[in-house]
Amino acid sequence: MDPLERLQDRPGLRLGIMGGTFDPIHIGHLVTAEEALLQFELDEIVFMPTGEPPHKTRQVASPEARYMMASVATATNPRFWVSRLEIDVPGVDYTVDTLDRLHAECRPEVEFFFITGADAVLDILTWKEPERLLGLCEVIAATRPGYDLGRLAGVLADLPHKENVHVMEIPALAVSSSMIRERLAQGKSVRYLVTEGVAALIAKSDLYRLPVAQSQGGRDPGHG
Repeated sequence: MDPLERLQDRPGLRLGIMGGTFDPIHIGHLVTAEEALLQFELDEIVFMPTGEPPHKTRQVASPEARYMMASVATATNPRFWVSRLEIDVPGVDYTVDTLDRLHAECRPEVEFFFITGADAVLDILTWKEPERLLGLCEVIAATRPGYDLGRLAGVLADLPHKENVHVMEIPALAVSSSMIRERLAQGKSVRYLVTEGVAALIAKSDLYRLPVAQSQGGRDPGHG
Protein backbone atom coordinates (compact mmCIF):
# COMPACT_ATOMS: atom_id res chain seq x y z
CA MET A 1 0.00 0.00 0.00
CA ASP A 2 1.33 3.40 -0.90
CA PRO A 3 1.77 5.38 2.35
CA LEU A 4 -0.31 8.22 0.92
CA GLU A 5 -3.40 6.03 1.28
CA ARG A 6 -3.05 6.07 5.07
CA LEU A 7 -3.12 9.87 5.04
CA GLN A 8 -6.53 10.23 3.43
CA ASP A 9 -8.48 10.29 6.69
CA ARG A 10 -6.25 12.63 8.68
CA PRO A 11 -7.79 16.10 9.05
CA GLY A 12 -5.53 19.04 9.76
CA LEU A 13 -2.46 17.25 8.43
CA ARG A 14 0.60 19.34 7.51
CA LEU A 15 2.36 17.18 4.96
CA GLY A 16 5.83 17.81 3.57
CA ILE A 17 6.55 16.53 0.09
CA MET A 18 10.21 15.97 -0.65
CA GLY A 19 10.44 15.78 -4.42
CA GLY A 20 13.55 14.86 -6.35
CA THR A 21 15.39 12.36 -8.47
CA PHE A 22 17.28 10.95 -5.46
CA ASP A 23 20.05 9.58 -7.67
CA PRO A 24 21.21 8.68 -5.06
CA ILE A 25 19.52 9.95 -1.91
CA HIS A 26 22.10 11.34 0.53
CA ILE A 27 22.44 12.92 3.96
CA GLY A 28 21.72 16.39 2.57
CA HIS A 29 18.22 15.25 1.59
CA LEU A 30 17.62 13.79 5.04
CA VAL A 31 18.91 16.85 6.90
CA THR A 32 16.73 19.09 4.71
CA ALA A 33 13.63 17.01 5.42
CA GLU A 34 14.28 16.95 9.15
CA GLU A 35 14.85 20.71 9.25
CA ALA A 36 11.60 21.34 7.33
CA LEU A 37 9.78 19.06 9.74
CA LEU A 38 10.94 21.18 12.67
CA GLN A 39 10.90 24.70 11.22
CA PHE A 40 7.45 24.42 9.63
CA GLU A 41 5.89 22.14 12.26
CA LEU A 42 5.06 19.45 9.73
CA ASP A 43 3.51 16.17 10.75
CA GLU A 44 5.24 13.91 8.24
CA ILE A 45 7.45 14.01 5.17
CA VAL A 46 6.70 11.97 2.07
CA PHE A 47 9.71 11.40 -0.15
CA MET A 48 8.56 11.20 -3.76
CA PRO A 49 11.17 9.96 -6.26
CA THR A 50 10.43 11.08 -9.80
CA GLY A 51 9.69 8.44 -12.39
CA GLU A 52 10.71 10.31 -15.55
CA PRO A 53 12.28 13.66 -14.55
CA PRO A 54 11.32 16.49 -16.92
CA HIS A 55 14.59 18.45 -16.66
CA LYS A 56 17.21 15.69 -16.77
CA THR A 57 19.43 15.43 -19.85
CA ARG A 58 21.58 12.62 -18.45
CA GLN A 59 20.81 8.99 -17.82
CA VAL A 60 19.55 8.30 -14.30
CA ALA A 61 19.33 5.12 -12.26
CA SER A 62 16.12 3.16 -12.68
CA PRO A 63 13.02 4.31 -10.77
CA GLU A 64 12.98 1.06 -8.81
CA ALA A 65 16.60 1.47 -7.73
CA ARG A 66 16.02 5.07 -6.63
CA TYR A 67 12.82 4.10 -4.82
CA MET A 68 14.63 1.31 -2.98
CA MET A 69 17.48 3.61 -1.95
CA ALA A 70 15.01 6.20 -0.64
CA SER A 71 13.12 3.51 1.29
CA VAL A 72 16.30 2.20 2.89
CA ALA A 73 17.56 5.69 3.76
CA THR A 74 14.32 6.76 5.48
CA ALA A 75 13.44 3.47 7.18
CA THR A 76 14.59 4.49 10.66
CA ASN A 77 12.51 7.68 10.88
CA PRO A 78 8.83 6.99 11.67
CA ARG A 79 7.79 10.39 10.27
CA PHE A 80 9.47 9.80 6.89
CA TRP A 81 7.73 7.86 4.13
CA VAL A 82 8.42 7.05 0.49
CA SER A 83 5.67 7.17 -2.13
CA ARG A 84 5.47 5.48 -5.52
CA LEU A 85 2.99 8.06 -6.80
CA GLU A 86 5.25 9.56 -9.47
CA ILE A 87 7.09 6.32 -10.24
CA ASP A 88 3.87 4.46 -11.05
CA VAL A 89 2.40 7.19 -13.27
CA PRO A 90 3.59 6.85 -16.88
CA GLY A 91 5.16 9.78 -18.66
CA VAL A 92 7.04 12.86 -17.48
CA ASP A 93 6.45 13.98 -13.89
CA TYR A 94 5.43 17.59 -13.22
CA THR A 95 5.04 18.93 -9.70
CA VAL A 96 1.73 20.67 -10.40
CA ASP A 97 0.21 17.40 -11.65
CA THR A 98 1.41 15.60 -8.52
CA LEU A 99 -0.18 18.29 -6.34
CA ASP A 100 -3.44 17.92 -8.26
CA ARG A 101 -3.47 14.19 -7.52
CA LEU A 102 -2.68 14.75 -3.85
CA HIS A 103 -5.48 17.29 -3.46
CA ALA A 104 -7.88 14.81 -5.08
CA GLU A 105 -6.84 11.97 -2.75
CA CYS A 106 -6.59 13.79 0.59
CA ARG A 107 -9.05 15.73 2.71
CA PRO A 108 -9.50 19.37 1.66
CA GLU A 109 -8.05 20.76 4.90
CA VAL A 110 -4.70 18.99 4.43
CA GLU A 111 -1.85 21.50 3.95
CA PHE A 112 0.91 20.61 1.50
CA PHE A 113 4.52 21.86 1.68
CA PHE A 114 6.70 21.08 -1.34
CA ILE A 115 10.37 20.96 -0.35
CA THR A 116 13.06 21.54 -2.94
CA GLY A 117 16.35 23.33 -3.40
CA ALA A 118 16.52 27.11 -3.59
CA ASP A 119 18.42 26.84 -6.87
CA ALA A 120 15.47 24.96 -8.35
CA VAL A 121 13.05 27.63 -7.12
CA LEU A 122 15.11 30.25 -8.96
CA ASP A 123 14.00 28.42 -12.13
CA ILE A 124 10.35 28.24 -11.06
CA LEU A 125 9.20 30.20 -14.12
CA THR A 126 10.28 27.22 -16.25
CA TRP A 127 8.09 24.84 -14.24
CA LYS A 128 4.73 23.76 -15.58
CA GLU A 129 2.01 26.22 -14.49
CA PRO A 130 3.98 27.86 -11.65
CA GLU A 131 1.11 30.25 -10.87
CA ARG A 132 -1.31 27.41 -10.22
CA LEU A 133 1.30 25.37 -8.35
CA LEU A 134 1.78 28.13 -5.77
CA GLY A 135 -1.96 28.07 -5.15
CA LEU A 136 -1.84 24.36 -4.39
CA CYS A 137 0.99 24.28 -1.86
CA GLU A 138 3.58 26.16 0.13
CA VAL A 139 7.07 25.88 -1.35
CA ILE A 140 10.05 25.50 0.96
CA ALA A 141 13.25 26.55 -0.78
CA ALA A 142 16.14 24.93 1.07
CA THR A 143 19.51 26.64 0.93
CA ARG A 144 22.83 26.65 2.72
CA PRO A 145 23.84 29.76 4.68
CA GLY A 146 25.47 32.34 2.43
CA TYR A 147 23.89 31.12 -0.82
CA ASP A 148 23.04 34.10 -3.03
CA LEU A 149 19.28 34.41 -3.44
CA GLY A 150 19.39 38.03 -4.51
CA ARG A 151 17.36 37.49 -7.67
CA LEU A 152 14.62 35.40 -6.04
CA ALA A 153 12.40 38.42 -5.37
CA GLY A 154 12.58 39.41 -9.03
CA VAL A 155 11.76 35.87 -10.17
CA LEU A 156 8.67 35.77 -7.96
CA ALA A 157 7.61 39.39 -8.49
CA ASP A 158 4.78 38.79 -10.97
CA LEU A 159 3.59 35.44 -9.62
CA PRO A 160 0.37 35.23 -7.61
CA HIS A 161 0.75 33.53 -4.22
CA LYS A 162 4.46 34.45 -4.13
CA GLU A 163 4.07 34.70 -0.37
CA ASN A 164 3.79 30.91 -0.39
CA VAL A 165 7.52 30.59 -1.12
CA HIS A 166 9.64 30.32 2.03
CA VAL A 167 13.44 30.20 2.23
CA MET A 168 14.86 27.71 4.73
CA GLU A 169 18.51 27.70 5.65
CA ILE A 170 20.05 24.36 6.57
CA PRO A 171 23.54 23.43 7.81
CA ALA A 172 26.16 24.04 5.14
CA LEU A 173 26.46 20.52 3.75
CA ALA A 174 28.20 20.71 0.39
CA VAL A 175 26.80 17.33 -0.64
CA SER A 176 25.09 16.60 -3.95
CA SER A 177 24.08 13.46 -5.80
CA SER A 178 26.31 14.43 -8.73
CA MET A 179 29.33 14.62 -6.41
CA ILE A 180 28.49 11.21 -4.98
CA ARG A 181 28.11 9.67 -8.45
CA GLU A 182 31.49 11.13 -9.45
CA ARG A 183 33.19 9.72 -6.35
CA LEU A 184 31.67 6.29 -6.98
CA ALA A 185 32.80 6.37 -10.61
CA GLN A 186 36.34 7.12 -9.41
CA GLY A 187 36.23 4.33 -6.85
CA LYS A 188 36.28 6.75 -3.91
CA SER A 189 34.48 6.25 -0.61
CA VAL A 190 31.05 7.78 -0.01
CA ARG A 191 30.96 6.69 3.61
CA TYR A 192 28.93 9.12 5.77
CA LEU A 193 27.72 10.93 2.64
CA VAL A 194 24.94 8.36 2.26
CA THR A 195 23.44 6.09 4.88
CA GLU A 196 25.02 2.67 5.45
CA GLY A 197 21.99 0.96 3.93
CA VAL A 198 22.16 3.05 0.75
CA ALA A 199 25.92 2.46 0.46
CA ALA A 200 25.34 -1.30 0.74
CA LEU A 201 22.55 -1.20 -1.83
CA ILE A 202 24.71 0.76 -4.29
CA ALA A 203 27.55 -1.72 -3.89
CA LYS A 204 25.29 -4.75 -4.20
CA SER A 205 23.47 -3.40 -7.27
CA ASP A 206 26.68 -2.10 -8.91
CA LEU A 207 25.06 1.30 -9.51
CA TYR A 208 27.00 4.29 -10.89
CA ARG A 209 29.97 2.28 -12.10
CA LEU A 210 32.02 3.24 -15.14
CA PRO A 211 31.58 4.08 -17.95
CA VAL A 212 28.04 5.49 -17.46
CA ALA A 213 28.90 7.65 -14.48
CA GLN A 214 31.73 9.40 -16.36
CA SER A 215 30.04 9.74 -19.74
CA GLN A 216 26.72 11.04 -18.38
CA GLY A 217 27.76 14.03 -16.27
CA GLY A 218 25.69 16.93 -15.01
CA ARG A 219 24.32 18.37 -11.84
CA ASP A 220 20.82 17.69 -10.65
CA PRO A 221 18.59 20.70 -10.08
CA GLY A 222 17.04 21.09 -6.68
CA HIS A 223 18.02 18.21 -4.41
CA GLY A 224 20.17 16.63 -7.10
